[in-house]
Amino acid sequence: MYLPQLYRIFSEQFPEVMKHYKQLGTTCRSSGPLEEKTQDLVKLGIAIGNNSRGAVMSHTRKALEAGATKDEIYHVVILALTTVGFPKMMAAMAWVQEVLNKWEDKQ
Repeated sequence: MYLPQLYRIFSEQFPEVMKHYKQLGTTCRSSGPLEEKTQDLVKLGIAIGNNSRGAVMSHTRKALEAGATKDEIYHVVILALTTVGFPKMMAAMAWVQEVLNKWEDKQ
């Protein structure tokens, strides 16, 4: 799994913080009935709403790894249009496309 350099550095500098952060993520994921792919698509939508390039790209990769299709990922991006607006949706589309291009190159 791809991890940005800053994430790896932070993990090395603050291992206790990362340990608890990862545990919180695990607890949140297991606290409800949604399957992994659905959770990753929801988190992608949240990342789009937050206009976070890194999070959009990360959750796109996670969704793909969980079995999401390109069409499902694009649908999440399109759904964001009426909530976050055209410019933010288009930015997210570009970030998603960047991940999809790299993903397809590996396949």
